[in-house]
Amino acid sequence: MSVSTMESFASRVALVSLNSYQKHLSPRKGFSCPHRLLYGSESCSDYVKDILINHDLKTAIQMAPQRFKSCKIAAQTLQTQKGGGGCIVIPCCIPI
Repeated sequence: MSVSTMESFASRVALVSLNSYQKHLSPRKGFSCPHRLLYGSESCSDYVKDILINHDLKTAIQMAPQRFKSCKIAAQTLQTQKGGGGCIVIPCCIPI
């Protein structure tokens, strides 16, 4: 299998995983993406999916950590605004 074929396969696996997360896990977790809530933009999972579709897996891996950092800050901002609760999204609330 060529490198290009393996990269394409890995990207498809990542997309299927994100779709599955959005369909089966996300609706049951009890909270929404803090970045989406604060800024009214796409969720972090949609953001990563868009990168996978429009670029490649390598770019998604490079860009996702910055988005998760921004999501963590959004969660902290929302928590401050609401005066309680805490984000339990991983990796949004762990140091990156």
